[in-house]
Amino acid sequence: MGCDPSEIYRPDQEVESGKSKEDYRNFKEGPLTERVYNTYLLMHTNQTVEFVRKKNEEYGGCSLRRMTIMEALDLLGNVVDESDPDVDFPNSCHAYQTAEGIRKVHPDKDWFHLVGLLHDMGKVLALAGEPQWAVVGDTFPVGCKVQDSVVFRDSTFHDNPDMKDPLYNTKYGIYQPHCGLEKILMSWGHDEYMYKVMKHNKFALPREAFYMIRFHSFYPWHTGGDYMHLCSDEDLQMLPWVKEFNKFDLYTKCEELPDPQELKPYYQGLVEKYCPGQLSW
Repeated sequence: MGCDPSEIYRPDQEVESGKSKEDYRNFKEGPLTERVYNTYLLMHTNQTVEFVRKKNEEYGGCSLRRMTIMEALDLLGNVVDESDPDVDFPNSCHAYQTAEGIRKVHPDKDWFHLVGLLHDMGKVLALAGEPQWAVVGDTFPVGCKVQDSVVFRDSTFHDNPDMKDPLYNTKYGIYQPHCGLEKILMSWGHDEYMYKVMKHNKFALPREAFYMIRFHSFYPWHTGGDYMHLCSDEDLQMLPWVKEFNKFDLYTKCEELPDPQELKPYYQGLVEKYCPGQLSW
Protein backbone atom coordinates (compact mmCIF):
# COMPACT_ATOMS: atom_id res chain seq x y z
CA MET A 1 0.00 0.00 0.00
CA GLY A 2 3.08 2.23 -0.10
CA CYS A 3 3.09 5.37 -2.22
CA ASP A 4 5.44 6.56 -4.91
CA PRO A 5 7.03 9.92 -3.97
CA SER A 6 6.68 10.95 -7.62
CA GLU A 7 2.92 11.11 -7.01
CA ILE A 8 3.37 14.13 -4.74
CA TYR A 9 2.45 17.49 -6.17
CA ARG A 10 5.19 20.07 -6.70
CA PRO A 11 6.25 21.94 -3.54
CA ASP A 12 5.24 25.27 -5.09
CA GLN A 13 1.69 24.13 -5.81
CA GLU A 14 -0.79 26.54 -4.22
CA VAL A 15 -3.40 25.60 -1.65
CA GLU A 16 -6.44 27.83 -1.79
CA SER A 17 -7.29 29.83 1.31
CA GLY A 18 -8.48 33.28 2.20
CA LYS A 19 -5.10 34.55 3.42
CA SER A 20 -1.59 34.99 2.08
CA LYS A 21 1.10 32.61 3.31
CA GLU A 22 2.85 35.43 5.15
CA ASP A 23 -0.19 35.81 7.40
CA TYR A 24 0.24 32.32 8.88
CA ARG A 25 2.31 31.32 11.92
CA ASN A 26 2.96 34.89 13.01
CA PHE A 27 4.29 34.45 16.54
CA LYS A 28 5.31 38.08 16.98
CA GLU A 29 2.06 39.98 16.73
CA GLY A 30 -1.66 39.37 16.65
CA PRO A 31 -4.65 39.04 18.98
CA LEU A 32 -3.62 35.58 20.22
CA THR A 33 0.09 36.24 20.75
CA GLU A 34 0.08 36.32 24.56
CA ARG A 35 -1.93 33.11 24.84
CA VAL A 36 0.35 31.38 22.36
CA TYR A 37 3.55 32.52 24.09
CA ASN A 38 2.35 31.43 27.52
CA THR A 39 1.47 27.97 26.18
CA TYR A 40 4.96 27.55 24.72
CA LEU A 41 6.59 28.88 27.88
CA LEU A 42 4.90 26.16 29.93
CA MET A 43 5.70 23.56 27.29
CA HIS A 44 9.38 24.46 27.08
CA THR A 45 9.66 24.58 30.85
CA ASN A 46 8.07 21.20 31.54
CA GLN A 47 8.82 18.98 28.54
CA THR A 48 11.83 17.01 29.82
CA VAL A 49 13.25 13.57 29.09
CA GLU A 50 11.72 12.30 32.31
CA PHE A 51 8.31 13.80 31.55
CA VAL A 52 8.22 12.44 28.00
CA ARG A 53 9.17 8.93 29.12
CA LYS A 54 6.44 9.05 31.76
CA LYS A 55 3.76 10.07 29.26
CA ASN A 56 4.83 7.48 26.70
CA GLU A 57 4.45 4.82 29.37
CA GLU A 58 1.15 6.23 30.65
CA TYR A 59 -0.56 6.34 27.26
CA GLY A 60 1.37 3.67 25.37
CA GLY A 61 -1.21 0.96 26.08
CA CYS A 62 -4.12 3.05 24.75
CA SER A 63 -6.24 2.22 27.79
CA LEU A 64 -7.81 5.65 28.33
CA ARG A 65 -11.21 4.83 26.84
CA ARG A 66 -12.97 3.23 23.87
CA MET A 67 -14.70 5.24 21.16
CA THR A 68 -15.09 5.52 17.40
CA ILE A 69 -13.28 8.01 15.18
CA MET A 70 -16.44 10.02 14.66
CA GLU A 71 -17.02 10.19 18.43
CA ALA A 72 -13.48 11.51 18.83
CA LEU A 73 -14.14 14.06 16.09
CA ASP A 74 -17.23 15.27 17.96
CA LEU A 75 -15.10 15.70 21.10
CA LEU A 76 -12.70 17.93 19.15
CA GLY A 77 -15.59 20.36 18.92
CA ASN A 78 -14.70 21.20 22.52
CA VAL A 79 -10.99 21.87 21.90
CA VAL A 80 -9.51 25.20 20.85
CA ASP A 81 -5.73 24.99 20.39
CA GLU A 82 -4.09 27.60 22.65
CA SER A 83 -0.77 27.35 20.81
CA ASP A 84 -2.16 28.27 17.39
CA PRO A 85 -1.78 31.93 16.36
CA ASP A 86 -4.01 31.42 13.31
CA VAL A 87 -7.34 30.11 14.61
CA ASP A 88 -9.63 30.54 17.57
CA PHE A 89 -12.28 27.97 16.66
CA PRO A 90 -12.72 24.26 17.54
CA ASN A 91 -10.31 21.69 16.15
CA SER A 92 -13.16 19.69 14.62
CA CYS A 93 -13.61 22.52 12.10
CA HIS A 94 -9.89 22.54 11.33
CA ALA A 95 -10.01 18.76 10.79
CA TYR A 96 -12.63 19.14 8.07
CA GLN A 97 -10.84 22.13 6.52
CA THR A 98 -7.62 20.15 6.22
CA ALA A 99 -9.32 17.03 4.90
CA GLU A 100 -11.34 18.93 2.31
CA GLY A 101 -8.25 20.82 1.14
CA ILE A 102 -6.47 17.52 0.54
CA ARG A 103 -9.54 16.01 -1.12
CA LYS A 104 -9.70 18.86 -3.63
CA VAL A 105 -6.05 18.61 -4.69
CA HIS A 106 -5.61 14.84 -4.31
CA PRO A 107 -9.05 13.46 -5.28
CA ASP A 108 -7.72 9.96 -5.99
CA LYS A 109 -6.06 9.42 -2.58
CA ASP A 110 -8.91 8.78 -0.16
CA TRP A 111 -6.49 7.58 2.53
CA PHE A 112 -4.85 11.02 2.40
CA HIS A 113 -8.25 12.69 2.89
CA LEU A 114 -8.70 10.64 6.04
CA VAL A 115 -5.26 11.69 7.33
CA GLY A 116 -6.49 15.28 7.17
CA LEU A 117 -9.46 14.37 9.34
CA LEU A 118 -7.43 12.30 11.81
CA HIS A 119 -4.29 14.35 12.27
CA ASP A 120 -5.28 16.36 15.36
CA MET A 121 -7.51 13.81 17.06
CA GLY A 122 -4.86 13.22 19.69
CA LYS A 123 -5.91 16.57 21.12
CA VAL A 124 -8.71 14.74 22.94
CA LEU A 125 -6.01 14.46 25.61
CA ALA A 126 -6.90 18.04 26.53
CA LEU A 127 -10.31 16.73 27.59
CA ALA A 128 -8.77 13.92 29.63
CA GLY A 129 -7.04 16.19 32.11
CA GLU A 130 -3.79 16.95 30.28
CA PRO A 131 -2.77 20.65 30.18
CA GLN A 132 -2.58 22.12 26.70
CA TRP A 133 1.21 22.48 26.88
CA ALA A 134 1.35 18.66 26.98
CA VAL A 135 -1.03 18.29 24.03
CA VAL A 136 -0.66 21.02 21.41
CA GLY A 137 2.04 23.08 19.68
CA ASP A 138 5.19 22.41 17.68
CA THR A 139 7.13 19.35 18.78
CA PHE A 140 10.89 18.95 19.24
CA PRO A 141 13.29 16.21 20.40
CA VAL A 142 14.15 16.13 24.08
CA GLY A 143 17.50 14.82 25.27
CA CYS A 144 19.64 16.85 22.87
CA LYS A 145 20.45 20.48 22.07
CA VAL A 146 17.46 22.63 21.14
CA GLN A 147 17.96 23.76 17.55
CA ASP A 148 17.61 27.31 16.23
CA SER A 149 14.23 26.97 14.48
CA VAL A 150 12.31 25.85 17.57
CA VAL A 151 9.64 28.49 18.28
CA PHE A 152 10.59 30.90 21.11
CA ARG A 153 13.87 29.01 21.57
CA ASP A 154 15.71 31.92 23.13
CA SER A 155 13.11 32.98 25.69
CA THR A 156 11.25 29.93 27.00
CA PHE A 157 13.70 27.18 28.00
CA HIS A 158 15.55 28.90 30.87
CA ASP A 159 13.63 27.05 33.62
CA ASN A 160 13.67 23.62 31.96
CA PRO A 161 15.65 21.24 34.24
CA ASP A 162 17.21 19.48 31.22
CA MET A 163 19.05 22.67 30.33
CA LYS A 164 21.33 21.99 33.32
CA ASP A 165 22.40 18.55 32.06
CA PRO A 166 25.50 18.83 29.80
CA LEU A 167 24.64 15.63 27.91
CA TYR A 168 21.21 16.93 26.92
CA ASN A 169 22.77 20.06 25.47
CA THR A 170 25.11 18.50 22.92
CA LYS A 171 24.28 18.14 19.23
CA TYR A 172 23.40 14.44 19.47
CA GLY A 173 22.61 14.26 23.19
CA ILE A 174 21.43 10.77 24.13
CA TYR A 175 21.14 9.70 20.47
CA GLN A 176 23.41 8.35 17.75
CA PRO A 177 24.03 10.03 14.37
CA HIS A 178 21.27 9.20 11.88
CA CYS A 179 19.59 6.84 14.36
CA GLY A 180 16.19 7.69 12.90
CA LEU A 181 13.22 9.63 14.25
CA GLU A 182 11.69 6.33 15.36
CA LYS A 183 14.29 6.23 18.14
CA ILE A 184 13.92 9.87 19.19
CA LEU A 185 12.00 11.01 22.26
CA MET A 186 9.77 13.79 20.92
CA SER A 187 8.15 16.31 23.24
CA TRP A 188 4.88 14.76 24.34
CA GLY A 189 1.68 15.80 22.59
CA HIS A 190 -1.16 14.89 20.29
CA ASP A 191 1.09 13.74 17.43
CA GLU A 192 2.76 10.93 19.34
CA TYR A 193 -0.45 9.97 21.11
CA MET A 194 -2.47 9.66 17.89
CA TYR A 195 0.36 7.70 16.29
CA LYS A 196 0.16 5.24 19.18
CA VAL A 197 -3.62 4.97 18.77
CA MET A 198 -3.24 4.25 15.06
CA LYS A 199 -0.53 1.67 15.63
CA HIS A 200 -2.32 -0.03 18.55
CA ASN A 201 -5.57 -0.31 16.58
CA LYS A 202 -3.81 -1.36 13.36
CA PHE A 203 -5.19 1.34 11.06
CA ALA A 204 -5.13 0.08 7.46
CA LEU A 205 -3.23 3.13 6.21
CA PRO A 206 0.13 3.39 4.39
CA ARG A 207 3.37 4.17 6.19
CA GLU A 208 3.21 7.71 4.83
CA ALA A 209 0.02 8.35 6.82
CA PHE A 210 1.66 7.30 10.08
CA TYR A 211 4.60 9.63 9.40
CA MET A 212 2.34 12.57 8.58
CA ILE A 213 0.42 12.26 11.80
CA ARG A 214 3.40 11.48 14.02
CA PHE A 215 5.54 14.36 12.78
CA HIS A 216 3.16 16.98 11.38
CA SER A 217 3.89 19.31 14.33
CA PHE A 218 7.66 18.81 14.04
CA TYR A 219 8.10 22.19 12.32
CA PRO A 220 11.80 22.50 13.25
CA TRP A 221 12.35 19.44 11.01
CA HIS A 222 9.94 19.63 8.09
CA THR A 223 10.00 23.42 7.78
CA GLY A 224 13.05 24.62 9.73
CA GLY A 225 15.45 22.04 8.25
CA ASP A 226 16.91 21.20 11.67
CA TYR A 227 17.66 17.82 13.28
CA MET A 228 18.67 16.28 9.94
CA HIS A 229 21.71 14.80 11.73
CA LEU A 230 19.32 12.45 13.55
CA CYS A 231 17.37 11.33 10.47
CA SER A 232 17.55 7.91 8.82
CA ASP A 233 17.19 7.32 5.08
CA GLU A 234 13.54 6.42 5.63
CA ASP A 235 12.91 9.72 7.43
CA LEU A 236 14.31 11.61 4.45
CA GLN A 237 12.21 9.56 2.05
CA MET A 238 9.08 10.38 4.03
CA LEU A 239 9.88 14.08 4.44
CA PRO A 240 8.27 15.15 1.12
CA TRP A 241 5.01 13.56 2.22
CA VAL A 242 5.09 15.35 5.57
CA LYS A 243 5.78 18.61 3.74
CA GLU A 244 2.90 17.97 1.37
CA PHE A 245 0.54 17.36 4.27
CA ASN A 246 1.75 20.50 6.03
CA LYS A 247 0.53 22.72 3.19
CA PHE A 248 -3.04 21.66 3.88
CA ASP A 249 -2.72 21.57 7.66
CA LEU A 250 -1.53 25.19 7.65
CA TYR A 251 -2.92 27.01 4.63
CA THR A 252 -6.54 25.79 4.76
CA LYS A 253 -7.12 27.59 8.08
CA CYS A 254 -9.69 30.33 7.55
CA GLU A 255 -12.79 31.76 9.18
CA GLU A 256 -15.10 30.12 6.63
CA LEU A 257 -16.10 26.97 8.52
CA PRO A 258 -17.28 23.74 6.86
CA ASP A 259 -20.67 22.10 7.39
CA PRO A 260 -20.01 18.86 9.33
CA GLN A 261 -23.44 17.37 8.58
CA GLU A 262 -22.82 17.70 4.86
CA LEU A 263 -19.36 16.13 5.03
CA LYS A 264 -19.84 13.40 7.64
CA PRO A 265 -21.25 10.70 5.31
CA TYR A 266 -18.18 10.78 3.07
CA TYR A 267 -15.71 10.60 5.94
CA GLN A 268 -17.74 7.99 7.77
CA GLY A 269 -17.23 5.83 4.69
CA LEU A 270 -13.46 6.33 4.90
CA VAL A 271 -13.49 5.47 8.60
CA GLU A 272 -15.34 2.23 7.85
CA LYS A 273 -12.73 1.41 5.20
CA TYR A 274 -9.55 2.15 7.15
CA CYS A 275 -10.28 2.25 10.91
CA PRO A 276 -13.79 1.02 11.75
CA GLY A 277 -15.55 0.34 15.02
CA GLN A 278 -14.82 1.06 18.64
CA LEU A 279 -11.12 1.81 19.08
CA SER A 280 -8.83 1.80 22.10
CA TRP A 281 -7.55 5.26 23.00
